[in-house]
Amino acid sequence: MLDENLPTYRFRQSSDNQLNSLLYFTHNGSEPSADYLIKRPPPSTSPNQYALGLFDLKYASVLYAEVLVKPEWQQPTLSAAEVRANGGNPVATPLIPNSFTIDLYNPDQSIQIKYQSGSWSKDAWEFEVPQRSFKQPTKSQIDQDGPETTISDLIPKVNFRWKRDSRMSRDMTCYMSGKTVGGQKSKEPDITIALFKAGKSGGSVSIYEPNMARVDVEDRKGLEVTLLLSAEVIRALYLSPKPDLFNTAGVPPPPTTTKGTAAPSTGRPAAATSGAAGSGAAMSGAIGNMQPAPQPPRPANQSTEKDPDAVARFEIDAEKRRRQAMIEEQNARERRVQQEQEEIKRMLEREERQEAERRRRANEERERKVAKETEKLLKQYGPQPTLPPRPGGAAQMSGGAAGWHTPNQGPAAPAQPQRRPRSVDPPRANVRFAQQETSPTQQPQYSGGPAHGGGVSAAAKKKLNNFLSTSSPYSGPGAASMSTFFGKPSEEDKRNKVKKKRSTHF
Repeated sequence: MLDENLPTYRFRQSSDNQLNSLLYFTHNGSEPSADYLIKRPPPSTSPNQYALGLFDLKYASVLYAEVLVKPEWQQPTLSAAEVRANGGNPVATPLIPNSFTIDLYNPDQSIQIKYQSGSWSKDAWEFEVPQRSFKQPTKSQIDQDGPETTISDLIPKVNFRWKRDSRMSRDMTCYMSGKTVGGQKSKEPDITIALFKAGKSGGSVSIYEPNMARVDVEDRKGLEVTLLLSAEVIRALYLSPKPDLFNTAGVPPPPTTTKGTAAPSTGRPAAATSGAAGSGAAMSGAIGNMQPAPQPPRPANQSTEKDPDAVARFEIDAEKRRRQAMIEEQNARERRVQQEQEEIKRMLEREERQEAERRRRANEERERKVAKETEKLLKQYGPQPTLPPRPGGAAQMSGGAAGWHTPNQGPAAPAQPQRRPRSVDPPRANVRFAQQETSPTQQPQYSGGPAHGGGVSAAAKKKLNNFLSTSSPYSGPGAASMSTFFGKPSEEDKRNKVKKKRSTHF
């Protein structure tokens, strides 16, 4: 719901004349007061057109602005169904144009409203209002008495746009969207200027007063009139069109039309034609008491029946043209798609080249910074000296059983074989035992007599000693340990032997 504190104009149908409408103004919750009057000419005086004017209510001769819209006509297709529906007389169809013009007076200027179709749900109607509308003050009498000059294209213009809130809604919002300077439009964020609320009796227009200070337009009254008239005309033509909008009931279409049979229609059909025979160009829902126009007399030699062959040929030609137009449109669409794909490909390649160039420059910049920092450190601390070799070196480990050695000591000595336990290895000739002192009373190890062999002769002992001293392995000092094989040792020998073993190990 609109705010009651905003300046609001409400459209109400006049009780004196249903063709006229009154605009009641209210602000800050005040009582509505009639300020403007919208007049529409009678259908009989304005055939095949839509017209209205905005007058001052107190001074009826003061005209602020007016609108005149003429439809575009489309020739019907010569199909049998359409011919039968119109009683054998095909009629032209009026189309709502995609633009209309509001003529403002004092100062005189024309504001063109252009319809822009939305993609899904939001349609828009755009228009431009010049920033400067009045003549520049001057002391020259010639300029003051001269005629009014038209507004130059070089004067900056402010862009406005009525935007429909949704496809199913008839409410609109007017935004200021930018400026146009020298034919070049500059896009700016949308600023709300006015709001239109559709109603059963006509609707209302509220001026969004907080944002009007941001509108750089000299003629504020002209902008207000433009907003009111544009909202009313858009509602009547596009949002909720009435039957017989262009007063075509009982009036033949003009001889010249702007739309052909095969050309695709860009406008909107005003309304469906009535199916009554002999109604001519009358629109559906036309005034009931309006009498249909009389049919023009036919030549005497003309047959009352249509030639079926001619109708069939017309239908075939129309179908051919329609298919040709569809093929051309499809080819154009494919070309547009291919151009878009090529443009996207070029854009991606350009982005890849830019990214590679950016990386290359970044690498070069990083290397340049590193070189600069290195040079700075060299200047500050000087070059780094080379360290001499360490004296002596560290101990290294050689392979095998060579043991640990140092590089300066030369090659390691050859490894000695590991000695095996004495209990396994037989005694060697070079084994030396510690000398045991013998007491004077110690007897020889081998002695003859009954105690050491019992009955052995002296010649046999001598022969055995010679054999042990010359024969191997029983020769040498090691043979003393094996003398027990040839004679039983005495107790004294056993004690001496044990002492020698203990002296060796301990």
